[in-house]
Amino acid sequence: MSATQRRVFRPLRRPQRTLALWIAAATAVTLVGTVGYMLLEGWTFLDSLYMTVNTLATVGFREIEPMHPPGLIWTMALSVAAVVLIFGTVGVVAETMLADIASGRREERRMQKRIDLLSGHVIVCGFGRVGAQVSEELRAAGQDVVVSDVDEESLGRAATAGFLFVHGDYTTDDVLRRAGIERARVLVSCIDNDANSVFVTLTARALNPDLFLIGRAGTASVVSKLRQAGANRAVSPYVMAGRRIIELALRPGVVDFIDQALSPGQPTFSMEELEIRPASPLIGRTVGDLRALGVFTLAIMTGPRAYAASPPDDRALGAGMRLIVSGPSDQIGTLADAAQG
Repeated sequence: MSATQRRVFRPLRRPQRTLALWIAAATAVTLVGTVGYMLLEGWTFLDSLYMTVNTLATVGFREIEPMHPPGLIWTMALSVAAVVLIFGTVGVVAETMLADIASGRREERRMQKRIDLLSGHVIVCGFGRVGAQVSEELRAAGQDVVVSDVDEESLGRAATAGFLFVHGDYTTDDVLRRAGIERARVLVSCIDNDANSVFVTLTARALNPDLFLIGRAGTASVVSKLRQAGANRAVSPYVMAGRRIIELALRPGVVDFIDQALSPGQPTFSMEELEIRPASPLIGRTVGDLRALGVFTLAIMTGPRAYAASPPDDRALGAGMRLIVSGPSDQIGTLADAAQG
């Protein structure tokens, strides 16, 4: 992790406190100077305040009235205080600016502004080996990604990779809100702690009921708990790895074809899930019309994990219908735009 990234995660100081102390000191000196002129010279409050501000500002206008020796001594004391305040002002401003740059607050604010502009993005909680791979694949697929993690070293790697990130405990409402949980489309929990993964799922579901949640389970028994907590999908990397090994052993050609079709960098053909929105021009068209364009409708989703495979050519398309299609990448892209209306 570079020095710049380390500065991003350095604990923030409070230059506001220094600024508040300086303002309090300037106000106190002004009030004390005003009262001193009132007592020593017998001037009115306004005249005394004018003379105090005149002296502290080192403007050098004439005195209100000729002063007595105590008043002259008091003016000299205020002049010294003015010099201290002036240099103090320079010091406070310089310290605030340097602290702002050194602590990374400026970069943090800029990043937060970029996150605040996002909508429909993906939040990845946990930037370990699994989280980093998930984030890279999502970015390759053209998705906006915001990473959240408590570990500074992990976030340093996220910063090096160019990801937007939020530093903090991803199980808290504040961190998820800073990651844009209300505007996000998907949250992927890649946390290797089952308890935290379940808690993140519960918190995220409460903050955004429409969010699509994917949770990582360290053991198969946690999969059901994640679903109870509100996850749309729960994945155990160990179970998935075992299943993939079996599929490669039995159907290597099928696995390779699906991998190629789902690869974001595949230039010739792809496989995609399309949802037909109410304003889509595809409403009223048929599966056969898509086939004429070279796009094959492999299945129509009829419910959670329920599919009508190989629908007939005369099957009409309607709003809200979700299709699993395959075909040339350029045609799939055009069809995806049409499905969105």
